[in-house]
Amino acid sequence: MRVLVIGTGGREHALAASLARDPAVSEVVAAPGNPGIAQVARLAEVDLMDPAAVAELAVREGADLVVIGPEAPLVAGVADAVRERGVPTFGPSKSAAQLEGSKTFAKDVMVAASVPTAGAVTAESEEQVAAALDAFGAPYVVKNDGLAAGKGVVVTDDRELAVRHARECGRVVIEEFLDGPEVSLFVVTDGEAAVPLLPAQDFKRIGDGDTGPNTGGMGAYAPLPWADADLVPTVMRTVVEPTLAEMRRRGTPFAGLLYVGLAITAAGPKVIEFNARFGDPETQVVLSLLETPLAGLLLAAASGSLAAHPPLSWSADSAVTVVVASAGYPAQPRLGDVITGAETAGVFHAGTGVRDGALLSTGGRVLACTATGRDLAEARLNAYHLVEQIKMDGMQFRTDIALKAAGS
Repeated sequence: MRVLVIGTGGREHALAASLARDPAVSEVVAAPGNPGIAQVARLAEVDLMDPAAVAELAVREGADLVVIGPEAPLVAGVADAVRERGVPTFGPSKSAAQLEGSKTFAKDVMVAASVPTAGAVTAESEEQVAAALDAFGAPYVVKNDGLAAGKGVVVTDDRELAVRHARECGRVVIEEFLDGPEVSLFVVTDGEAAVPLLPAQDFKRIGDGDTGPNTGGMGAYAPLPWADADLVPTVMRTVVEPTLAEMRRRGTPFAGLLYVGLAITAAGPKVIEFNARFGDPETQVVLSLLETPLAGLLLAAASGSLAAHPPLSWSADSAVTVVVASAGYPAQPRLGDVITGAETAGVFHAGTGVRDGALLSTGGRVLACTATGRDLAEARLNAYHLVEQIKMDGMQFRTDIALKAAGS
């Protein structure tokens, strides 16, 4: 099987690496890819936001499966264009990807499906924003209605900051605050059948102790030793199955990866957000523990045969990933710093490029240092050992990823 992976980041590096390990995969092609992905796949040039160009590349490469990593191409309709050329594609249609493309759309679906979630109001004017902030109170939760690369959410007790974020976004969804630990659950689905992966927890804020502004994610770990055994079955029953049924009812079945962001509240799990693709950096830890070959699973979802796929097999180990970010991230990331020590297995490239033979930072989140261990404590030790090998001026990373869960 020849697999084409679309994207440039750490998620796509993790996907490409897992696919390259699959005995059924003869070649992985990544477009446009990055220097880390080039270690496990052949790179090809493409404008990932051009549906026709991606579809043409898939046909030219003779791809048996196309895996679309980022959200923006999905919302732009890339999956539709590739499928129209007869190539099995893992990723939702443009209409179904609105579950991530519009927070308002997602809330409408959740309300229609009676999915437990935060109360919310869509606001555009300053008067609407003020009324919603008054209604829900602090902490204020203000979300950009559209795509924002994981950085469109502000959770703050500072009303002025909440108002400013709403003004900068234009159209926002303002929600009640959900109190409780957060969990990320990936669900592979063909629109009918749905298979959950291991739940993971990520760390959104830039600083230790969950301080500072939100980011695209500064680290993650799996499994979750503190989670109830019935967490995943409960979420499948109360969230995933009703949501998929509502999407079918609307004539826009969701097939691909449904990312369910949850808060485990005193009243049970409630949905914070849906995404239409694998999350980064949770993908790095979840796929590190998946023993079932990835290509067959994704192909089954892409071809509508997921119900016949064998049960998934998981490692008994734990996994931790620690993100290394550039100086100034997330407000104003500095680009172009030289990186050394990133050629090691387990170091996934998220924002790197090459110039004059040197590896350079090209984004805010640069690397995801990922390791496994017999338990979370050992996995943490191994992941931070990878971080210690990285050299980059001004690099930032949290020192407390999985610290509490590991019992350290």
